[in-house]
Amino acid sequence: MAVFTIVGAGMMGSALSVPLADNGHEVRIVGTPLDLAIIESLRERGFHPTLRLELPASVRAYFDGELEAALSGADAIALGVSSAGVRWAGEALAPYVSRERPVFGITKGLAAQDDGLVVLPDALRAHFPEGLRDAVHPGAIAGPCIAGELARRVPTCVVLTGRSPRAELERLAAQLRNGYYHVFTSTDVVGVEVCAALKNAYAMGVAFGAGLHEKAGGAPGSIAMHNYESAVFAQATIEMTALVTLLGGRAETVAGLAGVGDLDVTNNGGRTGRFGRLIGLGLGRDEAIRRMDGATLECLEILAVLRRALAAYREGGQLASDAFPLLEHMAEVALDGANVAMPFARFFGGAGSLD
Repeated sequence: MAVFTIVGAGMMGSALSVPLADNGHEVRIVGTPLDLAIIESLRERGFHPTLRLELPASVRAYFDGELEAALSGADAIALGVSSAGVRWAGEALAPYVSRERPVFGITKGLAAQDDGLVVLPDALRAHFPEGLRDAVHPGAIAGPCIAGELARRVPTCVVLTGRSPRAELERLAAQLRNGYYHVFTSTDVVGVEVCAALKNAYAMGVAFGAGLHEKAGGAPGSIAMHNYESAVFAQATIEMTALVTLLGGRAETVAGLAGVGDLDVTNNGGRTGRFGRLIGLGLGRDEAIRRMDGATLECLEILAVLRRALAAYREGGQLASDAFPLLEHMAEVALDGANVAMPFARFFGGAGSLD
């Protein structure tokens, strides 16, 4: 059995501790400076206040100032911070990184650099010691996974991606998977990670339909705005594929777990889907954020990053001017406060024919 240190005590990082502990591994969770209340609760009674359940008794909790002790003898490091915390985590972990210790994240997002967008494993690696940057390649777990379901041992399928040799990926996957946590491997780091980031934005757009239906006096049922939602979902997959291939990923990744699988679960059960419904109700961004009770909304961060990056790609001639009508409208709604008015006529190439 191995020793896993999970950096970040949020819902997803902490949920990962459950299959690891069930597999007999030693699991240590280190909180960030924002996780003090969670770590205190875990130490006092083993209860995770946001997952609202007790973690396995074998899981040990550490405050951020105890990072060195938590990493002592660790065989692998899992990164469970938000995208905004990647810089902090990279700098904090830099002294402890080695070729023999796999690092993988469950963080969703993209980072903007002068020459374009960068997936988070590469953004993390930029903070490692110069002599190790070319030797240590962080991996990532993505795919359809609601943290509260995984923590309750609901059957879950995810993708472990990385640039390490396939044998190393498979070795790590074998340590992670069990009867309810099904881990598949992929070397398409860009495709998997771009999908993981984009689904947080596009799920919001799909969920506008549920809010619009409710705003008009409708109730959930077989007759609602499912036609609307399906068209948005289809356009989302087209735009996700366009960006994945632009950045060097594989188009087919969008059709799998990391793409449409994760988009579906985020729309139906994730916080981004709930946020999109509130926007569709006409509450406005600030009121919708307030009603989310402090939940991390990666969709707002990724929309802001994408808006800047896509403008640069267009200026460089790498993108057509109307390649992302859905994403542009979502940014107008979520970032600028515009009303929802889905530009369906501009979807699917905008010419009225799919041939």
